[in-house]
Amino acid sequence: MAQVSANSFIPETFQGTTVDLTSQIGLLWELIRVPLIVPLLKVAVVICLVMELMLFAERLYMGIVIILVKLFWKKPEKRYNWEPMKEDLEAGSSTFPLVLIQIPMFNEREVYKISIGAACNLSWPADRLVIQVLDDSTDPIIKEMVEKECKRWAAKGLNITYQIRETRGGYKAGALKEGLKRDYVKECEYVAIFDADFRPEPDFLRRSIPFLMHNSQIALVQARWRFVNSDECLMTRMQEMSLDYHFTVEQEVGSATHAFFGFNGTGGIWRIAAINEAGGWKDRTTVEDMDLAVRASLRGWKFVYLGDLHVKSELPSTFKAFRYQQHRWSCGPANLFRKMVMEIVRNKKVNFWKKVYVIYSFFFVRKIIAHMVTFFFFCVVLPLTIMVPEIDIPKWGAIYIPCIITTLNSVGTPRSIHLLFYWILFENVMSFHRTKATFIGLFEAKRANEWVVTEKLGDGLKNKNNKPSKRFQFNFNIGDRIHVTELGFAVFLFFCGCYDYLYGKNNYFVYMFLQTITFSIVGLGYIGTIVPSS
Repeated sequence: MAQVSANSFIPETFQGTTVDLTSQIGLLWELIRVPLIVPLLKVAVVICLVMELMLFAERLYMGIVIILVKLFWKKPEKRYNWEPMKEDLEAGSSTFPLVLIQIPMFNEREVYKISIGAACNLSWPADRLVIQVLDDSTDPIIKEMVEKECKRWAAKGLNITYQIRETRGGYKAGALKEGLKRDYVKECEYVAIFDADFRPEPDFLRRSIPFLMHNSQIALVQARWRFVNSDECLMTRMQEMSLDYHFTVEQEVGSATHAFFGFNGTGGIWRIAAINEAGGWKDRTTVEDMDLAVRASLRGWKFVYLGDLHVKSELPSTFKAFRYQQHRWSCGPANLFRKMVMEIVRNKKVNFWKKVYVIYSFFFVRKIIAHMVTFFFFCVVLPLTIMVPEIDIPKWGAIYIPCIITTLNSVGTPRSIHLLFYWILFENVMSFHRTKATFIGLFEAKRANEWVVTEKLGDGLKNKNNKPSKRFQFNFNIGDRIHVTELGFAVFLFFCGCYDYLYGKNNYFVYMFLQTITFSIVGLGYIGTIVPSS
C-alpha cells in the first residue's frame, strides 16, 4: 500500500510559513478591491454627499428663516387675535370655556403626583375645568395610588375623574380616544394633554386658550418643553441640546412659515372639533401625535407654537429608556411617512408649497435623511474609504459642511457650546439606533409598532441615593449594560483609525479614535444614570 503523507490532507496555502493567513486575506482584498469595492464605495460616497447637501440646505434654510423670524416677524400675540382672559363679575365663570385636561399614564409610580398636582393647580375656574386621569397601569398597587391621589384632589372640589380601560389597545392613542368618548366631556371645547412627568405653570390655559377662542382657524397651541433634570448627567445634557434645537428652530420656523409643525404629544392644547374633523386619534403608528397633526393640517387647520410658554418635564436619564424612546421617535415618523405620503400628494385643501414642506422638509430630510447620512457617512463610508486610496472624499463634504451643520444645531443651547464636540460623537452613536428604527418604520418590519413607555425616575433616584446602605448597590443586568453592536463598531473604527495612522494621508484617525472611545463607553454601559437597587 502506498504511503499517504499527512501533508496531502492540508491545502498548500496553509502549509508551513510560506503563505500565512494575513497574506491570504490581503490577496483576497486586492482581488475584490478594484473591481468590486471601489465602484460600490464611490456610489456610496456620492449618495452620502447628496444626502449631506440636502441636510445642509435644510439647516441653512431654517437658520436664515429663524433669524428673520426673530428680527422681523411679529410675535404670535400680534400675528393672531389675542386678548387676555378677563374676569366678569356679573357673568361669573361662564365667560371661560369648558376645558378638558387629559393625563395619560402607565405605571408612573415616581411621577404621577406631579402632573395631577400641576393640572389641579391651573389658574382656571374649577367649574370650567374637567381633569381626566387615563390610567393604563398594569400594577394594581400603582393603580390604587393614582386613584387615591385623584380622590384627594376631588375632595378639595376639583372635577377630576380616574379613568381605566379593560385593555391597553392602541396604547396612548387608545386611551386619549376613549377619554373623549365619555359623556361628561362632550361639552368641552378644548383639550390639553400632559404626560405624567409634565408640569404646566398655573397660567398655561390663560395664555394659550385665547388663541383658540379668538381664531377659529387655529386647532393647536403647542408650548415649549423645559427639562428639570437636564444637568443630571452628560447624556441628559446631550438630549437637551438636540431638543432645544427642535423647539428653538424647527417648531418656530414651522409655526411662522406654514402654521404647521408636529404636535409633541404633550404640553399642548387642541380644539376638540379639529380632532374630530381630522378623524380622531389613530394608533396605526407609534407617533399618534404627529399623525393627528398632519391629518388636521391637511384639512386646513393652523397651529401656533409659543416659544415663551414653558412646560417642565423630565428627560430619560437611563440609556435603556433613551434608546427605546429614540426607537419610537425614529420608527414612527418613517412609518407614518410610508402611510401618508400619497394622501398628502392627493390633498386638495393645502397649497403646493405646503405639500413640499411637509413631504420633503418635515418628513424626508428631518425624519429620514438626517439619521441615515449621520450613520452611513460618518460611521461606515468615511472609515472604509481610509482603506481604499482610490476614493477621495472632498474636504467640504468630510469637514466643512458637517462643521457648519453642527454649528447651526448648537444655537438652541448656548450654555452647552463647550460640549458640542462630544455631542457630535454621541449623536453619531445614536444615529445607528435611529437609522435602524427608520428602516423598520419604512419597511414596516416586526418592531414597527413596538411601544415601550419611557421610564421616568422623578425623585425616586434622589430618594434611593439618600439611603446610605443602598448607595453603592447597583442593578447589573448584562443585557442592559453591555451592547455588543456598539462594541463591534468600536473595534471596526479602531482598526480603521490604526490603518489611517499608519498609511493614511488625511489624519482622520483623530476622529476615528475619539469615535471609538464614544462607542466603547456606550457599549460598556457607562452612560446615563445607573439606578441603585431597591
